[in-house]
Amino acid sequence: MATVEQFPSRLEPRTEPLARIAPQNVEAEQALLGAILINNDAFDRVSDFLKSEHFSHELHRRIYEIAGQLIRAGKLASPITIKSFLGEHDLGGVTVQQYLARLVAEATTIINAHDYGRTIHDLAVRRDLIRIGEDVVNVAYDAPVDMSPREQIEEAERRLYAIAEGGRYDGGFARFSDALKIAIDMAAKAYERDGHLSGIATGLVDLDHKMGGLQASDLIILAGRPGMGKTALATNIAFSVAQAYRGETKADGTTQTVNGGIVGFFSLEMSAEQLATRIIAEQSGVPSNKIRRGDITEQDFHRISMAMRDMQSIPFYIDQTGGISIAQLSARARRLKRQRGLDLIVVDYLQLLSGSKTRSDNRVQELTEITTGLKALAKELNVPILALSQLSRQVEQRDDKRPQLSDLRESGSIEQDADVVLFVFREEYYLKNREPRPGTEEYTAWQNEMERTHGRAEVIIGKQRHGPTGTVELQFEAELTRFGNLARDEQMPERY
Repeated sequence: MATVEQFPSRLEPRTEPLARIAPQNVEAEQALLGAILINNDAFDRVSDFLKSEHFSHELHRRIYEIAGQLIRAGKLASPITIKSFLGEHDLGGVTVQQYLARLVAEATTIINAHDYGRTIHDLAVRRDLIRIGEDVVNVAYDAPVDMSPREQIEEAERRLYAIAEGGRYDGGFARFSDALKIAIDMAAKAYERDGHLSGIATGLVDLDHKMGGLQASDLIILAGRPGMGKTALATNIAFSVAQAYRGETKADGTTQTVNGGIVGFFSLEMSAEQLATRIIAEQSGVPSNKIRRGDITEQDFHRISMAMRDMQSIPFYIDQTGGISIAQLSARARRLKRQRGLDLIVVDYLQLLSGSKTRSDNRVQELTEITTGLKALAKELNVPILALSQLSRQVEQRDDKRPQLSDLRESGSIEQDADVVLFVFREEYYLKNREPRPGTEEYTAWQNEMERTHGRAEVIIGKQRHGPTGTVELQFEAELTRFGNLARDEQMPERY
């Protein structure tokens, strides 16, 4: 058996590398601060992206912060006006007043202020990356008992994404001519899209006509009672968007969506296999219950194979993890956008999400956090989010079962945060449960009502920030869980 003495080299203490200094450029900070103190216009060139925390030294942070406060208040920021706000600092035998005078002496010109500001900002980002890396290492070594590695990964991703998206150099005022070009580009893109819409086409013509498609950064709530087909409608829309996807490669190598979109589907209730079965049934025309039982003919199998072949390459991504938090959902959506692109998020459904902390005693507050988080994510990623929601049972107690905004469970936050609220309603579902005794007058009237409502569904637009409310009628095939455009009399071929 080996003894310790046989491996002396492994026990020798390692020589640790000297501590490295975090990236910083003191000269650039001094030059920029001097430029601001000489000419306050230099502050306006950097203030939209450069913050006081981006400076590496505490005194520089303080000078920049006080100078900014004075300039925003319409006052002069100069060595004389700011020195009384700085207090005493140990500057190695140099007084604060002398240090300010040195900054002015070593100032850059106002023309270079923006470039110096970018240098300071970029170095601050590098320091943030170092801090995140150190935190990842330290937490991995000394992780709390109740913290899983997955939580640490998602927190690190959140912080990295915040750095990636923060502190952009663009922004501020734009020339009206530039705004006109952007407007023309948007109109051209809308012209190229299916249906000439400003948003993403759902594939349902009448709904698109009312909404103008699914608009970027909108939170769209799709609500309904169980059995109404809200999951089917969301699946139909999501698959239609993914199926219509067409992208083009830009000069910088990135891909831009021209039509349709890349879809991320968070299926908190159904498994990915169940969702896939629904989509196969919808696309092949073979009922899903027959597919599940294996009760299919050779012709059915051929139709299924053809549908599956067509669906292989569409950008439709499913996350079937149940009970995830809004923070986890946001982290995964950011990751998908970064790695593969993302144009539409679907969440099935809202009440199965959890907040950052368990609030079993106050579900309303937790749902407020969830809806606020979804709206913030839609704006952050600049994509529409279609979130499904359950309705309260009070719908069943009314004679008219058509849902209203007040029927949303914990409706306050949902109604407030949503840009669009849609309700799915199928009168046929309720009529089936009220079948009277055959042979009576009521039965004849019931049959007439069933014929009128058979294969029809309504999507009620209960709220829309950017357009009208109202009702859209759709076709619904229950066996295939498929919604479609309703053929109208004026669209039918002429009868002879």
